[in-house]
Amino acid sequence: MYRMGKEEIDAVAKVIYSKELFKVNGGDLQETQNFEKELREKLDIDHAVLMTSGFAALQAALTGMGIGPGDEVIVPAYTYIATAMAVVAVGAMPVVAEVDDSLMIDPLDIEKKITSKTKAVIPVHMEGYPCDMDAIMAVAKKHNIKVLEDACQAVGGSYKGRRLSTIGHAGAFSFNFYKNISAGEGGALMTNEKEIFENGLIFHDSCAIAYFGKQMKDFSAEPFCGSEFRTNEITAAIMRVQLTRLDGILEDLRKNKKKLMELLAPYIGFVRSNDPEGECSPKITLKFETKEAAAAFQEKYPEALIPANVGKHVYNDWKVIIEKRGARNPLMNPFNFEANKGFEFPVDACEKSLDILAKHAHIAINPDWTEEEIKAKADGIIAALK
Repeated sequence: MYRMGKEEIDAVAKVIYSKELFKVNGGDLQETQNFEKELREKLDIDHAVLMTSGFAALQAALTGMGIGPGDEVIVPAYTYIATAMAVVAVGAMPVVAEVDDSLMIDPLDIEKKITSKTKAVIPVHMEGYPCDMDAIMAVAKKHNIKVLEDACQAVGGSYKGRRLSTIGHAGAFSFNFYKNISAGEGGALMTNEKEIFENGLIFHDSCAIAYFGKQMKDFSAEPFCGSEFRTNEITAAIMRVQLTRLDGILEDLRKNKKKLMELLAPYIGFVRSNDPEGECSPKITLKFETKEAAAAFQEKYPEALIPANVGKHVYNDWKVIIEKRGARNPLMNPFNFEANKGFEFPVDACEKSLDILAKHAHIAINPDWTEEEIKAKADGIIAALK
């Protein structure tokens, strides 16, 4: 989270004074409805649903796609564990694919990992860097599988002029504390497909969707037992203000990143980007010739993060997935389902990715840095590189 102030305080106060904190109400504010409308307009997409987290949005999207036991979903070796856990949560199995030198999922390896059980792929726009969506969509179309964009770390980014989360069959955002815009927690499902929207909406609010307001008006989908990821008017009020800040935050992030890269360019290279203009990354990512060089740099510059060493963001540290602990009750554990019999999650599945990730280093940037702070940051990095 970068920018928050009086505007958010005033928005929350209005909701509290209205005493209409539930998302379905007869009041004048209608914060949730308005945020979803404004998000749809921002992204130029047909459907958007605010919910409690990006993890919830991923589950809702997969449910909306009809994915479940017996199905496989391809995920990248480099993504937060929530991506894989969402697949397990709907009863399906996560198949890990390599990343390429952009640190994003490798379209060539996606195709290698497709089997008769593959129903979807989740490209993850990690750290605000866009995946190669043209190649991914081509592979998905060839094999008739769905594409769910995990844009939880890429709110506001784009790929060749199209907003991330709107290119695939569905997309997911996160609005937790660590994202470009935030309400502390929150997420959103985006899609142009009516079936995904309807079933995703029911799943995220199955206790109330049919009983409050006219949320299922003109639906083809029937209610079913899902989960409870409904949010509230306070979250929506904060997000409405945050959404107005998004373009300014991204403009300043990109400006400061460009200045810092210009200062560092004589000394070091950077990660390859699938669309430099569309990035919304809060990081600058240095590229080293060897993992030893990257490690030596981190030793001199401790605030740098080596992607291979960031724990739950790398597949070989997904302990609950590796150990097949998909639920507390073994009878509810998808890894034990007959439909998933024979599935394995090898920890050596993507050693190429581990090597690539070990040769890069992320350094956080901030949209509010001054010229002096950027220069000081560059001086420190250059000293460590030398």
